[in-house]
Formats: sequence, C-alpha cells, structure tokens
Amino acid sequence: MNKRELVETVSSKAAITKTEAAKVVDATLDAIIEGIAAEGKVVIPGFGTFEVRKKTARVARNPRTGEKIQVAAHKAPAFKPGKGMKDAIK
Repeated sequence: MNKRELVETVSSKAAITKTEAAKVVDATLDAIIEGIAAEGKVVIPGFGTFEVRKKTARVARNPRTGEKIQVAAHKAPAFKPGKGMKDAIK
C-alpha cells in the first residue's frame, strides 16, 4: 500500500473526502515525526512504537571495492510493532 492508497482507504472508512483524508494522513505522519524528534518515542497502543535508536560508530566495507570505511555514530528511526499488529498479521 502506498500513500495514495492509504488516503483512499482512510477516506472511505471515515466517510470523508480524499482531500480531507490526505490532510489527516499528512498531519498524523508529521505528528509522529515531530514526536520522535522531540521526545525520542511515540507509542500507539495496539499498533506499535516509533522510536529513535542510537547506532554506534563502526567500520564497514564498500562492497564494490572492498575498501574499509568508517561509519560515524548516528541516530536512526525505528518501529516496533505492538501486540495488536502482530496478532492481525498472523
């Protein structure tokens, strides 16, 4: 499912126009991004947890040349599915 299909699904399930659904989807995604940027974690019970994980510095290899390169420490977004999502997928 891509964003357009998500907007269509939200539109039909909420009985709102596609324009309104697009605003809702965009606002939700923006709120999640702002939440993990500010607080480091957004928890939606039954759905999952969006969080920031710290990655340590490491040495990697360029697969084309085999040359060793240094990858700096950084933060990366991560998602951990909740029980409701896990049960729905089984």
